[in-house]
Amino acid sequence: MSGPPIRAVGVVIPARDEEHHIGRCLRSVRRALRNLPAGVDTSVAVVLDRCRDRTPQRVTALLRTWPQASAMRVTAVEDVRVARALGADTGSTTAHIVRGSGVGALRHVGALHALRPLRRHPLSATWLLATDADTTVPPDWALAHLRYAAGGAMGVAGVAELADPTELPPDVRGRYQDLVVEGIDGVRHSHVYGANLGIRADAYVAAGGFPGDGSGEDHALWQTLREAGFRLVQPTALRVRTSARTRGRASGGLADLLRTLHAESPTPMSPTLSPTLSPTPTLSPTPMSAPPG
Repeated sequence: MSGPPIRAVGVVIPARDEEHHIGRCLRSVRRALRNLPAGVDTSVAVVLDRCRDRTPQRVTALLRTWPQASAMRVTAVEDVRVARALGADTGSTTAHIVRGSGVGALRHVGALHALRPLRRHPLSATWLLATDADTTVPPDWALAHLRYAAGGAMGVAGVAELADPTELPPDVRGRYQDLVVEGIDGVRHSHVYGANLGIRADAYVAAGGFPGDGSGEDHALWQTLREAGFRLVQPTALRVRTSARTRGRASGGLADLLRTLHAESPTPMSPTLSPTLSPTPTLSPTPMSAPPG
């Protein structure tokens, strides 16, 4: 069963204190979007989450010659009703979320922001991509997602590899790799990473978008899509590279798992492991025998 032609692609990238990673991330995303067929419109939303470093300045410089990309800043409010009222204008460069919300709230306001410039296209002809600011994507990333969409997929969850696993002690790398392998079955896998996720926009809207509370927003959305009967695929060939750091932004994320594995390791932590905070792929809701994803 084939899907309708995709005429527009929106990308969502939450970022908090990512001055050392955001440049590589955005350059890789821009390269991937350039490889899309002629006639496919694109939109990129970088969601700046209360940054305390020079991430906003770096993003501004990187987007200066990229009219299809824009940044929005997030502020937190106490009342959900206030957040909804203030957040009604998705064309604004400021988004409001409820204080204490998870990274799903950032992804969702970013998705709405990315969809706005693409609104002349039907939602069924629009593909939403999610990645993270500490992640780089391959040149065929967006094109590969669209190939699966053309085959009838409504959602695609790829794999997120560690960019520099040598930063971790060998025993930690081995244990993490074992967890990853346990979720692989031939050319398919059972993981879901917010750093490598694609969903057709009509399915995204029907599912209510990324949930705003708690961790595991990628898994929660994936489960909602599955329960609604949308066709989902999880190919092992679709890969991105994400940070191997042990201090992440998302509670219950990949960084938390790596830190747990490190704490259980007899090998001392390397001083090169970065404590920088940022959004990261989230843990699988399956037992600890499975890795995030």
